[in-house]
Amino acid sequence: MPALADITVKMADGTTNITYTGIVPSAGDKTPAVWRSNSVGGSIGQRPELRVQSSSNGDNSARRMVVSYSYPSLFTDSSTGRVAVDKRLNWTLSASIPVEMKDADLAEAAEQGMNLLASTLVTDSFKSGYSPT
Repeated sequence: MPALADITVKMADGTTNITYTGIVPSAGDKTPAVWRSNSVGGSIGQRPELRVQSSSNGDNSARRMVVSYSYPSLFTDSSTGRVAVDKRLNWTLSASIPVEMKDADLAEAAEQGMNLLASTLVTDSFKSGYSPT
């Protein structure tokens, strides 16, 4: 199993990096590992956050992975000058990973699936809020 580490990704401009700092490692099944981008917002509640949680299914024939992401839209209150959260984009991905799946097939499925999520078409769908037509 992987160890908690910081994650660096490209921002929307395709050039600038943003780092999500590993905040809390998972303590085991059903306890998520947590990352936050500490370069956004002035408090914990104003920062983007990624959580990854795993557990066994009922008969231990698969591992359940649940990934959740939350990104805030910040604004400055003109009356107080304080930065606050207006809205949040939230999404969750849940996957069932068969424990008896061949390592090569699992590796290929994981790579292709994550690359599909990062594809321009899927990213553009998230930006617009609509599925491709």
